[in-house]
Amino acid sequence: MGRFDWIGTEAFRQVDGRLLRVTRACAAGLPFAAVDPDRLSVEVEAGVEAALVVLHGSPDETSIDVRLAEGASLALTEIFVSEAFVECRIRQEARSRCSVMTAMFSSANVRYRTDLDGAEAESELDGVFVAGGDEHCVVELRTAHNVPDCRSRSAVKGVAGGRALGEFRGLVYVAPDAQRTDARQQSRNVLLGAEARIDTKPQLEIYADDVKCTHGATVGMMDNEAILYMRQRGLSLQQARSLQIEGFVDDIVLRCPLDAVREALVGTVAEKLEKM
Repeated sequence: MGRFDWIGTEAFRQVDGRLLRVTRACAAGLPFAAVDPDRLSVEVEAGVEAALVVLHGSPDETSIDVRLAEGASLALTEIFVSEAFVECRIRQEARSRCSVMTAMFSSANVRYRTDLDGAEAESELDGVFVAGGDEHCVVELRTAHNVPDCRSRSAVKGVAGGRALGEFRGLVYVAPDAQRTDARQQSRNVLLGAEARIDTKPQLEIYADDVKCTHGATVGMMDNEAILYMRQRGLSLQQARSLQIEGFVDDIVLRCPLDAVREALVGTVAEKLEKM
């Protein structure tokens, strides 16, 4: 697992077993961590804030179930350094907030299902995948606005080189009575070669009329003018390419709320790009 071995140490409060229940009595202190769980249920008590890092370092299947009580807050970071298949279900009550940061550095398949079941609940997801060789990365999101006055935002960036394939599928569902919904969804992607491919499909399914919902998707090549500009200032082609892609990806990675994890993510992006 390289740069992320320390996540399984005393730097975090390790999750023992398949249930993490965060109450006021245990909320303060180090963030929680789970390494290669096969099944994990996370329950955050009303008004409590928590941070959890999940590291996928083995080719396993994982099921994660998150429940946030009224006013609860969870910062969830998922890191993929080995092929894994993950189903993550998130249920949120009124005024709760869940922020997810997911980073893929190998073939992986992750599906997030979020239900906003209480007024003024907020959901945020920032994701990135960097795929090379014959790797295949899949990110699938479904965010359901089931009640009025909720907000959601998702931003996923992908990079594919070699013969890699990336896929993004996102759906925002707005129920008939979920008025004053505010939902934003974005997918931006860069291809590093003619054989790489990224497929992106953001969707909206809206049954209310007083909403603000947007979505967008782009897939393109690197900015040749920017690369030429950097090369004119003494950088090699590889250095110029890496700097451009690192800037593109780090915009997402730097949103990780944990400093040490954020630094490790930035370093892993740079290492992966050097090999692509």
